[in-house]
Amino acid sequence: MADTDTISVRPSRFSRARSSDLWWSFTHSLSARIALAILLLLIVTAFLAPLIAPQNPYDPAQLDMWKSELPPIWLDGSEWPYLLGTDTQGRDMLSVMLYGTRTSVMIGIVSVALSLMIGLTIGLVAGYFGGILDNILMRIGDVVLSIPTILIAILVSAVVRQMLPPDLREIGASAVLILAITISGWVQYARTVRAQSIVEKGKEYVMAAKLLNVSSRRIMARHILPNTLTPVLVAATLSFGMAILTEATLSFLGIGMPPGQPSLGTLIRIGNQYLFSGMWWIVIFPVLQLSLLVISVNLLGDWLRDALNPKLR
Repeated sequence: MADTDTISVRPSRFSRARSSDLWWSFTHSLSARIALAILLLLIVTAFLAPLIAPQNPYDPAQLDMWKSELPPIWLDGSEWPYLLGTDTQGRDMLSVMLYGTRTSVMIGIVSVALSLMIGLTIGLVAGYFGGILDNILMRIGDVVLSIPTILIAILVSAVVRQMLPPDLREIGASAVLILAITISGWVQYARTVRAQSIVEKGKEYVMAAKLLNVSSRRIMARHILPNTLTPVLVAATLSFGMAILTEATLSFLGIGMPPGQPSLGTLIRIGNQYLFSGMWWIVIFPVLQLSLLVISVNLLGDWLRDALNPKLR
């Protein structure tokens, strides 16, 4: 009886992912699973706010001043469908929190993405070419690092706002915040990628690519960059939470998102004025939302840092 050749079937990408050390670490980490579930719940509900929110806080026609300052549904004097009560403008707190979370998350994602792109580019160029170019780029980074992040964001936000026409300041508030956070956030990625690039460019596979006359851009993008992404991914995850906190801080100080475009920081700033007047829900619920968002991101970042650390495997 003739032997039949066995055909090896390559496992799917999903199967390889489930058999990886990262997946095993995730399934055995209770904190990571809870953090991811909370984060997904907050982000999904925020982006589905136009569909699930009882009210559109941007639409003045849906606001009713007679329904202002209502307490949460479990307290006397509440009214359906205002589950978490209303603020002083008659806006449903649940709705305004969902829309505010969406604004904060969008600013965090875009600012981290821009910081990541700038930092990766500068870090690769500085580490690969070295010399005077490396010194100039890193000295610029040192200057940025020597100034506190919040102070840079405040200065950039204030300067850009003064340069814009008055009628564009509220419209471009989110873009100003993204620019302010990006300017102060790219340095950590650049320094991390630069250090990794200096190590990688001396290895044999890079030497071989140079002997084959492969362009420097291709070497950096196709060979060096993939080997620098592990620490950068961890830093980006943790920076996402920091970017949301920075936006909330700037909005709380009054130089972030305007009251007409609520973010979590704006809601906390407005609600803080009524904390001791008995309307605690106007500030407590946005604070809890912001805390859950940042804590879940930080827990995921801590787990990812430990899971990708070869010394802990």
